[in-house]
Amino acid sequence: MIKISKPIIVEGKYDKITLENVVDGLIIPTNGFGIFKDRQKCLMIKELAQRNNGLIIMTDSDSAGSVIRAYIKNIVGNCDIINVYIPQLKGKEKRKTVAGKEGLLGVEGMTPEIILDSLKKSGVTAVSGEKPKRKITKTDMFSAGLSGVVGSSDNRKKILEHLGLPQELSPNAMLDVLNNILSYEEFFEVTEKCLKSQDKS
Repeated sequence: MIKISKPIIVEGKYDKITLENVVDGLIIPTNGFGIFKDRQKCLMIKELAQRNNGLIIMTDSDSAGSVIRAYIKNIVGNCDIINVYIPQLKGKEKRKTVAGKEGLLGVEGMTPEIILDSLKKSGVTAVSGEKPKRKITKTDMFSAGLSGVVGSSDNRKKILEHLGLPQELSPNAMLDVLNNILSYEEFFEVTEKCLKSQDKS
């Protein structure tokens, strides 16, 4: 398991699951071509790229993966992108009954060793020597009125709207993103500003 500071963009939820066994970091699936119609997710990816001085893209090695990779590059503009390419290996994933259109294994079909090697070859290095920052926790979400209390769903939407993030993010997904874009102190500053200003209006 290696810790990576930049967000990683993958195609689907199974790619994310595979990567989570290898990487400690924020992994965002595009839901395949669903990204083309998901304006809020596009805005979120752009925001994350700007806040983290770029991002990492790891899509499948087929033509669909190339199309998605190019689309993400267009979304983030001049932000630094690290393209991670997996090898073109014939086969199909265990959960599938038939192979994909081009007969190639996707990210979800890669072994941890292949994923780590692909990251290394692309110049992705693990975070080291950094002082661990205090993470925002589920308890903090509760204390801020963003989960487990009356009106928490509306409160989350206010914060997500303020940050330009998709309002349908689940509490857990929201927590992952917040830990990537805000410090512990900034989290409480944002929640206090947004929720108290709403109370006064």
